[in-house]
Amino acid sequence: MTIVPMNVKAAQFERQARDNIVQSALALNRSGVQFEVFEKSRCNEHYWIRTANGGFLLKPTAVPSVAIRDIYSSGPLYAFECATAIVIVLYKAVLDSLGERIFDELFANIFLRDWHYDADLRLKVIQGLAVKPGDVVYFRNPDVNPLTPQWQGENAVVLPNHLYYGHGMGVLSGVEIIAKLNAYRKTGSVKSAYLTETVLQLDYLNLYALGNIQAATS
Repeated sequence: MTIVPMNVKAAQFERQARDNIVQSALALNRSGVQFEVFEKSRCNEHYWIRTANGGFLLKPTAVPSVAIRDIYSSGPLYAFECATAIVIVLYKAVLDSLGERIFDELFANIFLRDWHYDADLRLKVIQGLAVKPGDVVYFRNPDVNPLTPQWQGENAVVLPNHLYYGHGMGVLSGVEIIAKLNAYRKTGSVKSAYLTETVLQLDYLNLYALGNIQAATS
């Protein structure tokens, strides 16, 4: 029997998880979920409690994996802004990477709002433009019109073939995202939106280790 070294297994896990992020982003784009500001957010109240600040708190009776999958299967019942969408994509990718049993054990108290996420969904922030599919980047619109503050920027998942998924915009090139953000600038502004060098990644090694620990102790 061939024994695969741990570092090779971890690298294989990262490749699969990155692909799951890409597939989760594309699936969310197809799901029918809507873009809305926090004040107008909505969710399927069979699984989630909509909080006063527009977030979604997992009901005590709901199974985490089922509730996350419901966002994808019941998309028109949901509306949220772009940061929440990114966190949902990451949760779905982790679910597909670790499986339902481990996911449900790790993420029993999900709260979805903006960049709020469970401590076990550890994320890393790095600087640079050498990105890979599955990374998360940010397009900033420095001269956003104050009447449309929701378009001060766009969080986006890096996809293959120089494309990105941004909730509320869809699957576009970087040039197209910048053009859309520029349409929401202050009157007379000549300062363009741009892709920042901030890159967000799952901590794949930590997630891989957590999955092994949960599998060994369950």
